[in-house]
Amino acid sequence: MSRPAAPQANSTPAEGEGTTVSRTAAARRAVRPMTGGPVRGFTLIEVLVALGIIAIALAAGTQATNAITRNAQRQSDLLLAQLCAENELIKARLARQMPAIGDAGLVCTQANTSFAVTISTTPTLNPNFRRVDVQVRDAAEAPVLRLSTVVGRF
Repeated sequence: MSRPAAPQANSTPAEGEGTTVSRTAAARRAVRPMTGGPVRGFTLIEVLVALGIIAIALAAGTQATNAITRNAQRQSDLLLAQLCAENELIKARLARQMPAIGDAGLVCTQANTSFAVTISTTPTLNPNFRRVDVQVRDAAEAPVLRLSTVVGRF
């Protein structure tokens, strides 16, 4: 059995032979979008859902960043307030006399941040010791730190 010869590229098709095929392919190409063939891309709903998810994730990230920033500022304020309080307690210990009973206030500046410091000295049951409390407040008068110690007679 022999196969029929394949048409050559330069040969012209017989009348009606190739024109039907090309008309049918062109017709299929024109009809394909309307027949629901394979569609590529995303629908508007899918894009909006994706944008909503991204917006929620970005909002959560922004809140987390703000919380970290506030925490870092709080730690910085706490460290500076601790320096102020410890300085006052060390002054009370280094003085060669018992601190006077009562309250005193002063302003302490650390790293261009001002703190209001209140020093309260109270007697103890043993007359050779006095309790010294130091409370540090920020510029908004919110308490930041409170330290206490006992100072003895030298």
